[in-house]
Amino acid sequence: MTFLLLRKQKSARVALVMRHCTPRARVEVDLDAIAHNLNVARQAAPNTQMMAVVKADAYGHGMEAVVRRLEGEQPVYFGVANVAEARRVTAVGCRTRPFLLGPSTPEEREEIAYSGWGFTISSMEEAEHFSRIAAAAGSVLPAHLALDTGMGREGFLPNDLGESLPRLLHMPALRIEGVMSHMPVADEDENFSRHQIAVFEECVHEISRHIHLLHVHLAASAAIMRYRIPSANMARPGLMLYGISPVADSASADQLRPALRLVATVTLVRTLPAGHGVSYGRTFTTTAPTRMATIGIGYADGWRRHFSGRGVRVSIRGVLCPVLGRVTMDQIMADVSGVPEVMAGDEVELIGPSLRVDQLAQQADTISWDILTGLGPRLPRVTHPAS
Repeated sequence: MTFLLLRKQKSARVALVMRHCTPRARVEVDLDAIAHNLNVARQAAPNTQMMAVVKADAYGHGMEAVVRRLEGEQPVYFGVANVAEARRVTAVGCRTRPFLLGPSTPEEREEIAYSGWGFTISSMEEAEHFSRIAAAAGSVLPAHLALDTGMGREGFLPNDLGESLPRLLHMPALRIEGVMSHMPVADEDENFSRHQIAVFEECVHEISRHIHLLHVHLAASAAIMRYRIPSANMARPGLMLYGISPVADSASADQLRPALRLVATVTLVRTLPAGHGVSYGRTFTTTAPTRMATIGIGYADGWRRHFSGRGVRVSIRGVLCPVLGRVTMDQIMADVSGVPEVMAGDEVELIGPSLRVDQLAQQADTISWDILTGLGPRLPRVTHPAS
């Protein structure tokens, strides 16, 4: 009887400790900042409807929470990459429909058609298949025509429209209601981008002679911030939605509010002697006694191994501390010699107000999109306000 009582007391104690045990690393997301950034996009592209791009788990911010928050901001669509993401948007229960931004596989098309999701067609094979599905159901299926005006990834080539458009118009169960394309160098090459806009405008003009277009969209974040597309009545903010500007020379850049903060926990603090290696490969060796903090995050969480040896720093008690040695699967090490009061349990900021993700991307020779979408599922998303 005494043993059973002790066992119950132990279980209750464990449950209490578990409730107060926070994860070693987490992503904090400011949902109001994301809503604010959507309105910055609207100001940058006035009189333009918005497709809020939430693919890749809302760029690592947590799709469901972002969708719930943005539903009240009334975007026309939520942009997603595939059927699995469209299902997640639908499961939230919002009225705004998901829109699949890329080509679909034959196995996906019935679900896309019957679910009422927005989608593009990039080939005659796709168009004919969707038309057969709609005809079998006795309905007419709306679609957006994708044009390849320079991306080389998907869509009908402009020179092929003369042959393809009449065939598309004579598919009774398929209705083209939108036209879209994508810009590959809107943040880099102004001459090419302006040429691409001109090609897109010519295509839209030709298509509009035969079809009343409800939605015309070309601009993602960089183009929203840099260009005007005369025929467009919709845009697709992605990176800027999450508070990061893909271009520096824009009036909108300073208005954006970063929405994500990545934090971890110091798990151990000790002093290593001079000549001691740090991490795998011994790529770093101390030259003097060094106070070292071990931090509970690694490449399994999305803190990339190629951040190693690139001068990356983290913030502990408001002090920027260099990360030393190679990033390991679950832990990193930082020199905290300049923060004598640091102790196990202290919070470490890896991305946030003092450590912007675009600066980190530049140090690591990558891009902000790569870092954000690589933050793994082992990191819980903590939203403010709670979703």
